[in-house]
Amino acid sequence: MENSIEIIKKAEKTLVEEFSKIDEIRDYNQEKVLQAFIDNKVAPEHFYTVSGYGHDDLGREVLDKVFAQVFKAEKALVRIHFASGTHTLACALFGNLKYGDKLLSVAGTPYDTMQEVIGTMGDEETRRASLIGNGVLYDEVPLLNDTDIDFEKLEKMVDDTVTMVLIQRSKGYSTRKSLTIETIEKICKMVKQKNPNCICFVDNCYGEFVDTKEPLEVGADLIGGSLIKNPGGGIVEAGGYIAGKELYVERAAVRLTAPGIGSEGGAMFNQHRLIFQGLFMAPSVVADAVKGAVLASKIFDEIGYDSTPKYNEKRTDIIQNITFGNPEHLEEFCRTIQSLSPVNGYVTPIPEYIPGYEDQVIMAGGTFVEGSTIELSADGPMRAPYVAYMQGGLNYSHVKIALKRFLNKICK
Repeated sequence: MENSIEIIKKAEKTLVEEFSKIDEIRDYNQEKVLQAFIDNKVAPEHFYTVSGYGHDDLGREVLDKVFAQVFKAEKALVRIHFASGTHTLACALFGNLKYGDKLLSVAGTPYDTMQEVIGTMGDEETRRASLIGNGVLYDEVPLLNDTDIDFEKLEKMVDDTVTMVLIQRSKGYSTRKSLTIETIEKICKMVKQKNPNCICFVDNCYGEFVDTKEPLEVGADLIGGSLIKNPGGGIVEAGGYIAGKELYVERAAVRLTAPGIGSEGGAMFNQHRLIFQGLFMAPSVVADAVKGAVLASKIFDEIGYDSTPKYNEKRTDIIQNITFGNPEHLEEFCRTIQSLSPVNGYVTPIPEYIPGYEDQVIMAGGTFVEGSTIELSADGPMRAPYVAYMQGGLNYSHVKIALKRFLNKICK
């Protein structure tokens, strides 16, 4: 059998065209981000913050405007106060849904942590605090063959009673396909044809800057995501963003803070510069992560593992599925990733129960920012078919090193 270096070099030679496409997307997005900085006159004074209530924070105001321009939104809310991506999405949902309103998930069952927010999973107290516990109605469109959007059923289920549709761009812990921008556009058009007043809300986590368009450009009304994923460029320490139509964003802001405060308050604890800089770096960091995922896809297919998406498929997020078929290989892969992490590389990950997840999960990722998934990491629930979800990589070289080490272990 070929050694790991030969396998990787051979794979890279066949990926020239794919990598060139990724570079084109990177350059387009980098110019778009740069222009937003220039147009909004970002200056050193915007890196400083205020204290207390956080009133009259010029840096925060400009930060919101830069994000709004980048994502083609009427308004953006970029805050360090969002505890996670799930918290960010929860604010958007609770802010725009009230008792008696109906939420429809268009891509089957959302990932585990969102099920607890909605109220279809969790203990009694969790369900009581959920959307359903607060009187919001919920339904979901089952996937077609467990992989694709069922547009025929979606058309039947969207009517005047549906207040909001939840469009989860990334696959989460599932084997369905992540949703391309083209698919999101098709969903939004169908929803608006059936109910023009329905809010199309896209969970944009893992998808920012993977394509040249974002969901708001193809019909979505609202998007949200985490700053310790793609748009933070690997250096932002915490937070999230919500962007879209001004009314819907401000409703989410009221949920984050309080009625009467909305987006006007909240001290940012001297995090402005990191968020500005992280956004500026994001297109290049995301491009390297996507290249790493494409390389992994090619290599795992070559050595006999089912890996999706395929190396030559259109990408819509940074996640690469690798189906190992047994728990031992899943654990070995995650331990390899952990052993080659810049932080906590000496730690051995083991499966354990994590809040928000029904099954034990093994997580690997010695990251500079805890939980950052734009940094190289891999995780997966300990349930058949034992899929590793690899994502991130602050640079392509790091992903390549990790793949080489894993190949050394299995290609003996």
